[in-house]
This record gives sequence, C-alpha cells and structure tokens, in this order.
Amino acid sequence: MQDVLKQQYGLIKSTRQTLFAFLEEIPLQTLHITVPNFGSGSIIKTHIHVADCYRYWLGSFAFKLRRADFSFASAHDIEHSDVRKVRDRFEAADEAVQKFLDEFHSRMLEPVANHVKWQEEPWSTTPLWLLTHTETHEFHHKGQIVSMARHLGYNPPDTDLV
Repeated sequence: MQDVLKQQYGLIKSTRQTLFAFLEEIPLQTLHITVPNFGSGSIIKTHIHVADCYRYWLGSFAFKLRRADFSFASAHDIEHSDVRKVRDRFEAADEAVQKFLDEFHSRMLEPVANHVKWQEEPWSTTPLWLLTHTETHEFHHKGQIVSMARHLGYNPPDTDLV
C-alpha cells in the first residue's frame, strides 16, 4: 500500500505543477484579488490554505502535536506571498507527507487521536482518512482556484490530467 500511496501523491504533485505554471503567468496583484464566495478569498490565500492543511493534518495532528504548536500562514505572510513562496510552502507540505507516509505506512488503519479546535475531547480518525482528506481537500480548492482565475478573465489549462 505504501508504494501506491507514494505514487498517488506523486501524481497529485504533478498536477499541482501544472497549476503553478499557470499561476506564474498571472500578474501577482491579480492573485491577491479577493473573489467573493470562493475558497479563502484570493487565489494566493486559498493555495496557502491547502499547503497549511497538509502540514497541519499530516505533519502536526498525526504526530500528536498540539494545535498551538502549529503555525498557519499569518496575514502578513499571505499578503507578501507570490507563487514562489507558495511553492516553498508546498515543499514543506511535501516533506510532511513524506514523513507521514514513512511513519504510518504499516498503520494506515490504526486510530490516531489529537485535539482539534472544535471540541474539548481529542478527535480520533485513521492515517488513511487524514491522507484522503488532505488530498481531496487540495482538489476541491484547486477547482475553486481555477474557477477564480476564470472569473478574473484567465483561461486555465486542464489541471486534473498528468
């Protein structure tokens, strides 16, 4: 299973590169425009949110760190981000995924619990759910990002095919 999950994540990273290449063609100020009713507001903010979710769920929650020990991108970080900085944030996410897959490769169905902000008692799930959630979360927001780009007058490439 480990090899399949690593290969699957490799395919996800490949489709992400298509999105990065497209976003690099859009002026930076446009990537920061708030598009109402989409994602986290802007293309940059939404994409950073995706990377932070990988880092949180797979790099922090799974390893039983407290939420307070994890730092999400600050408003300043987001405001001063460009596609290169988002790529860097995804490199940190990729490292978290690799560490996660190495650690949990033989325990993907064993429960893991940690605190979440929406309840007092620890929340329990499986590593397989955490991986599935973060990957589907990325594709959900990738759809929002390409829709935001269309609303801003850009024609995105197909970002789902490798």
